[in-house]
Amino acid sequence: MADLSTNFVGIKSPNPFWLASAPPTDKEYNVRRAYEAGWGGVVWKTLGLDPHIVNVNGPRYGVVYGADRRVLGINNIELITDRPLDVNLREIKAVKRDYPDRAMVVSLMVPCEEWAWKEILPKVEETGADGIELNFGCPHGMSERGMGAAVGQVPEYIEMVTRWCKANTRMPVLVKLTPNITDVRYPARAAHAGGADAVSLINTISSITSVNLDTMSPEPSIDGKGSHGGYCGAAVKPIALNMVAEIARDRETAGLPISGIGGITTWRDAAEFLSLGAGSVQVCTAAMVYGFGIVKELKAGLSDWMDEKGYTSVDQVTGRAVPNVTDWQYLNLNYVTKARIDQDACIKCGRCYAACEDTSHQAISMSPDRVFEVIDEECVACNLCVDVCPVEDCITMEELQPGMTDLRTGKVVEAEYANWTTHPNNPSAKAAE
Repeated sequence: MADLSTNFVGIKSPNPFWLASAPPTDKEYNVRRAYEAGWGGVVWKTLGLDPHIVNVNGPRYGVVYGADRRVLGINNIELITDRPLDVNLREIKAVKRDYPDRAMVVSLMVPCEEWAWKEILPKVEETGADGIELNFGCPHGMSERGMGAAVGQVPEYIEMVTRWCKANTRMPVLVKLTPNITDVRYPARAAHAGGADAVSLINTISSITSVNLDTMSPEPSIDGKGSHGGYCGAAVKPIALNMVAEIARDRETAGLPISGIGGITTWRDAAEFLSLGAGSVQVCTAAMVYGFGIVKELKAGLSDWMDEKGYTSVDQVTGRAVPNVTDWQYLNLNYVTKARIDQDACIKCGRCYAACEDTSHQAISMSPDRVFEVIDEECVACNLCVDVCPVEDCITMEELQPGMTDLRTGKVVEAEYANWTTHPNNPSAKAAE
């Protein structure tokens, strides 16, 4: 069987699945249950020095549902831990003592002043924790106080605070990045310049999930008022994957370890994050929706897939897809595909026809007896018909080679350039010029 154990910046864990800093990691009871369920590590919910953190006593979450009431995303307005610092530190020490083989990383957020970091770092170090994660991403509540995303949106602050932490602790320093920024590469570069051992991303996305049209206040509503919060869950996964890939393929942060976060719900999600450069993955929303036991499915699925593909370690998966991520200008314009409809599998619902006829390229015909066929000369291979078809693999995209004859139509497949090696968008061709 595949070996799922990881050594992420010197932090060892039996598998790459960590619980992200969030309500599930707020206390000893939760974390012990998580370890017993099989999680490889946790990032303890963010600690601070302010003894007056007060969370709302009303609803803290707003939810976006799918058609079947499946949770697609959660918006939360919860602040960092409101439990006393000494209680958290005592519990962290006790849990790490009893589970020495599990990763224990502690999330931190204090004012952007060196004295504050110098004060809290030795307290955390004394617990025996394996590392710290600097919370530069929280988009609500704390950011209004000059912390969280207010720091993460200023690369100079990121580099400065990271340097302070690296100078004042033996522990590996992870910098958690905010997605609420134009280009995530700049804060990643700043963290790298400051000596960060790794970055973790993404933190939550600033959002309002819905408005109560009776009270005319955003949800969750607190006494008739609402606030923007942090959005997480399956819906943010595409954004997270892109940002992880951007950092993984950036020359200025080449080799910087990444802990991937954002909508990881299945083993496949985790494998995708690993393939785009993550060395560990963090999960929150899936655990909140399905409970800690979901880690069993995550581990089993990842292990089975790795066995099937012949990967024997997580390291062999990490970054494997990064060389295939490129800019649009370098895509091969000679690559030609056409949609193909499996008539035996077709249920004649007409979704493909409606989508293509009304919103795309009018490349699907419908006969009086509702037989749907692709009109090759109109098909631009946009893939919309595949995406809207309710029957998996009923519509597929068939690759055609430039210059070859399409046996179905008898026509020669045309391409803008006969040879990709001479295409002006090919980076090799550009270099030759």
